[in-house]
Amino acid sequence: MEAAVIETQMPKIQLVKRGKVRDIYELDDAYLMIATDRISAFDVVMPDPVPDKGKVLTQLSRFWFDIMQPIIANHVITCDVSQYPTELQPYRQMLQDRSMLVKKAEPLPIECVVRGYISGSGWKSYQTTQTVCGISLPANLKESDKLPEPIFTPSTKEEIGQHDINIDFDATVEKIGKARATQVKELSLAIYQKGRELAAEKGIIIADTKFEFGLMDNELILIDEVLTPDSSRFWPHETYQPGGPQQSYDKQYVRDYLNTLNWDKTPPAPSLPPEVIENTRRKYLEALSQLAGAEYAF
Repeated sequence: MEAAVIETQMPKIQLVKRGKVRDIYELDDAYLMIATDRISAFDVVMPDPVPDKGKVLTQLSRFWFDIMQPIIANHVITCDVSQYPTELQPYRQMLQDRSMLVKKAEPLPIECVVRGYISGSGWKSYQTTQTVCGISLPANLKESDKLPEPIFTPSTKEEIGQHDINIDFDATVEKIGKARATQVKELSLAIYQKGRELAAEKGIIIADTKFEFGLMDNELILIDEVLTPDSSRFWPHETYQPGGPQQSYDKQYVRDYLNTLNWDKTPPAPSLPPEVIENTRRKYLEALSQLAGAEYAF
């Protein structure tokens, strides 16, 4: 196991942004997106990294980008470091398996969330109003129940340290227009459905997930990451039992630990114990192995 990458430094390359997880650099006609080993929970970046996490996110996204090509194009130019521009070659070892050279797209100002099961903030909303993002749901659902059909429940995209806010479809229309809102809703549901079916064949339930879309020459493309343990809830099918929280292959494990602490979910975040870090790493690696297989291993 290599040392964790908490933050990247490439002095001769223009840094555009450090997100919760990714460092993004600008080249002439592309962005270099590097998935570090930072982990966030409740929209706050933890002080401790999870080794190999960035590689898992990159390789799993690569897997899903390939699979979703028939539904929608994506921003990936290449993940092969040997094909990166000459100025990036001195950083080859750091970039290997955790980076993508991507097209310059203009991100939409919303997170496109799809829920197939009732959990997380959706469950909290349902307990109060029997709705999620303005969508009425059947009575008497239990936590983690499968929904009659997947629902599109978008959210705002806030800065680091601020919580994303669930919004209804009307608010989405206000932000991006009705035609575009309808388009991303239909695409999000289609991508989720395809991913859910494939994951089910491999023993994993994708309970919910979020996608990001961007515009390039006014064409919508899929960007950022796709169906990873950071952006989704992955549950093992063999232990699934509605009526409470589920075992998972995702960062819900970290959230569950943090919920045992007296922390108000604002920065600074508490340190993670070594066993939480190692168990999280193991869950992420297992998700990659089970879903994508040996071809995407590192």
